[in-house]
Amino acid sequence: MARKRDQRETRVVVLAAGRGTRMRSERAKVLHEVCGVSMLEYSRRLAAELDCDRPVIVVGAEADSVRKACGEEGVEYVIQAEQRGTGHAVKMAEGALSGFEGDVLVLYGDTPLLRASTLLSMQAHKQTSEADLVVLTTTGDTPGRIVRDQDGRIVRIVEAQDANPEELAITERNTGVYLIDSELLWPALASLKDDNNQGELYLTDVVGYAVNNGLRVEGVMVKDPEEGLGINTRVELASANRIMRGRINQRLMEEGVTLIDPETTYVDGTVEVGPDTIIEPGCSILGDTRIGRSVHIKAGSYIEDSCLDEGVVFGPYSHLRPGSHLKAGVKIGNFVEIKNSVLGPGSKSAHLTYIGDADVGAGVNFGCGSVVVNYDGYEKHRSVVGDEVFVGCNVNLVSPVVVEPHAFLAAGSTITKSVPEDALAVSRSRQRNIEGWVSKKEGRFAPKDPK
Repeated sequence: MARKRDQRETRVVVLAAGRGTRMRSERAKVLHEVCGVSMLEYSRRLAAELDCDRPVIVVGAEADSVRKACGEEGVEYVIQAEQRGTGHAVKMAEGALSGFEGDVLVLYGDTPLLRASTLLSMQAHKQTSEADLVVLTTTGDTPGRIVRDQDGRIVRIVEAQDANPEELAITERNTGVYLIDSELLWPALASLKDDNNQGELYLTDVVGYAVNNGLRVEGVMVKDPEEGLGINTRVELASANRIMRGRINQRLMEEGVTLIDPETTYVDGTVEVGPDTIIEPGCSILGDTRIGRSVHIKAGSYIEDSCLDEGVVFGPYSHLRPGSHLKAGVKIGNFVEIKNSVLGPGSKSAHLTYIGDADVGAGVNFGCGSVVVNYDGYEKHRSVVGDEVFVGCNVNLVSPVVVEPHAFLAAGSTITKSVPEDALAVSRSRQRNIEGWVSKKEGRFAPKDPK
């Protein structure tokens, strides 16, 4: 076999065909999300960070749903129609990698906590040690035991169900991540046998094949055992979310974001937050959300797929729904819901307001209880509110309407027609005071008979 080569090209194979029966879900296991990102997407991102071209994703029974969710661009899918073990799964990728000479990095679609820096250390160790195969090992609770000889060399990996009591006591475990010479991989896979308790083709047996053929097998211990955590149950999924959330929050704080209580702050991995922003306890910030500098998000707020520009104040206890954009200096108070709307610089809604499907200019004030009525029971409609408009308390804007700049909408009005610039719009019945009515109504305030 050819020995050390500088800057060997690496291709990635991601195993994503497992049924995930312990998740008790109709959804493919690898599509379950950790901090807003599917587990499989984390593996795709690792491949991108390592500059690995077109990862090969091995899919199984849920192939259609996985392909639909992840898309076709920049990846190649192969089918493992029959679940015959991890070795069989990797073997399914042989056709996709036909003619490739380099290193094959085997990843799993259910290990979202793995870091690119760890994989880079595997690549570096493989190059410097002139190894043919590098195994990523851990002290975490994974089933495969790393068996070494008296000189400390890896000689095999034994699965827990096939291990004897002495092997079960081994604390160095297998993560399932391998970096393998392609020249070794395919003949090794061809030699695998299913004479084990599971009746499967184990990828771990490639290690024994390499040792028996005089090839060099090395191990790299992951620094953080949590990286090797594979997700098979909802409990493990919750643990992964907790760990990833801690990483995200730590990164945000290191980048200049203040989190009053990181333990109760939920920020997806897809969110961007500018420096000097303050996020109070109990906030959830999700999806494709962009938050600028010096934003203040108050307690209990929920933000999805939206943009908040510099200096925005939002909450407490308010909801920003997808497609919304709050421009610089917007102030949103408590119990306000905004959906698919743009609010111009300096606009305000202090409390108890719904703004849906609206384009709002600069310097607009929404009074308490005002509502943009966007749904007629069949379709959503959009309204436009110009600059410096004053929307009084308890005003309903029945979309679609256009309110021109500097208009004034009187409290309690229901606006069903467009309002011209600089106009006062009043749409409510006139008040009538009927003097003496109360006293004339016989017995209205008479004392009740105690009997």
